[in-house]
Amino acid sequence: MKNVRVTDLGNGLKVASDHMASVETVSVGVWIEAGSRFEPASISGASHFLEHMVFKGTRKRDARAIAEEIESVGGHLNAHTSREYTAFYAKVLKGDVALAIDVIADMLQNATLETNELDRERTVVIQEILQSLDTPDDVIFDRFQETAFPDQPLGRSVLGSPELIGSIDRDVLFDYMRQHYGAPRMLIAAAGAIGHDQLIALAEAAFAALPPAVPATRTAGAYAGGSWREERELEQVHLVLGFPSVGYRDPDFHAVSVLSTLLGGGMSSRLFQEVREKRGLVYSIYSFPSSYSDTGLFGIYAGTGASEAHEILPLVCAELVKVGEGIGDAELARARSQLKAGILMALESTSARCEQLARQIMVFGRPIPVEETVAKIEAVDRDTVQRVSRRIFSRRPTLAALGPIEGVQDYEAVRSFLS
Repeated sequence: MKNVRVTDLGNGLKVASDHMASVETVSVGVWIEAGSRFEPASISGASHFLEHMVFKGTRKRDARAIAEEIESVGGHLNAHTSREYTAFYAKVLKGDVALAIDVIADMLQNATLETNELDRERTVVIQEILQSLDTPDDVIFDRFQETAFPDQPLGRSVLGSPELIGSIDRDVLFDYMRQHYGAPRMLIAAAGAIGHDQLIALAEAAFAALPPAVPATRTAGAYAGGSWREERELEQVHLVLGFPSVGYRDPDFHAVSVLSTLLGGGMSSRLFQEVREKRGLVYSIYSFPSSYSDTGLFGIYAGTGASEAHEILPLVCAELVKVGEGIGDAELARARSQLKAGILMALESTSARCEQLARQIMVFGRPIPVEETVAKIEAVDRDTVQRVSRRIFSRRPTLAALGPIEGVQDYEAVRSFLS
């Protein structure tokens, strides 16, 4: 990985670059170890609310200037909040990378969080939450997460609730920023037409005044599982069935990815072929692994009609049992190829490479050579996938069901399908 370099600055800020000689753009951003998992219950949603607020103005720029300065050079500026990280990032032409870093640094160090803007954006965030509550696809996954990890930060919605967002004031956000937005818990990453020495010089100039951060206090995830059901007048039944799974650092991480791809990762996967193609019971069905620093979930989503709902869970559970009993060479090779292709195709995008580099360093403390990742995927054999499937699907499940769910079997019946 001669094109990838990482440097620790004196204040604890990490700087990582991935030089791409054949492009004319740069994707650059700052990743912060601050997400909903670090929030006390009383300020749930603060990470996401703060993400919104830093766009609303600084001591140097108002909200309009922040948007116009980046867009006037044809760039894009955005952010996202997850359960473990918050990221602020831009994509610009190579001649405008200094501007992008200056704008992001200004937002993260000089945000004013003015009361008028705070009240205005509070309304926007609450509308985002209400929109999410009106969107079955959002509701089902939030309730699935909450049921898997009840009464703890890992199970709470990243967005928070309207009531809590309504109670978070300027002082709360400033305190949260002071606690979490410090150099040792931040990383600036870039990919594209930028040299490492150039990135270091820009980072040192822009982030020299970053304060130290309070050490992270992350509550360990305690999986519980169980059932959540809500009868709602919808056109479809939404189902998520899941199990406790592995974190990023678990030796079985890549085997779980292969398992998910084989089981529900595309049109050739077992679930798609059995439930949609052969029987026509769903429009959408897929499996997904969700990993965190110390734990994870493995889930299967299906959207179906009320009259078909009673057929879905028995079929899905039967496939989960079967995959632990036998896997064909062709389907294993196909799953590995899908994963490898996805990784290699992402190498063509500055945004994907920047995000990948940042995530690797935040999780593993180092960039992971693509050859290392491919080798680990190649090393996943049939016995490993079958063993991992039994490891996961023998655990207590989590079931979430939303919509006209009269035909959906109860929790104990689902557990019996898996035995």
